Amino acid sequence: MARIIDSNHKNLIGKKVRILRKEKNMSQQELSAKLETLAIYICRGSISRIEDQSRTVTDIELYGLSQVLSTPIEDFFTSVVSE
Repeated sequence: MARIIDSNHKNLIGKKVRILRKEKNMSQQELSAKLETLAIYICRGSISRIEDQSRTVTDIELYGLSQVLSTPIEDFFTSVVSE
């Protein structure tokens, strides 16, 4: 069976996660720690892979990112012009 995602990009939100995290002056480690308080365990390395779009994101992870970054889920899917 063919995969739904056939490109090198395994998520659509990685660039937006990076932009939002940097806007909040938050390191990848700080983002990871804040997610952990919601019982969502994504290590710093996985945050990096999400941001470079080489790792998929689950629905619960997307929810947690939305909460920690104080951003509605739909905003993660708006186009990113530049970083």
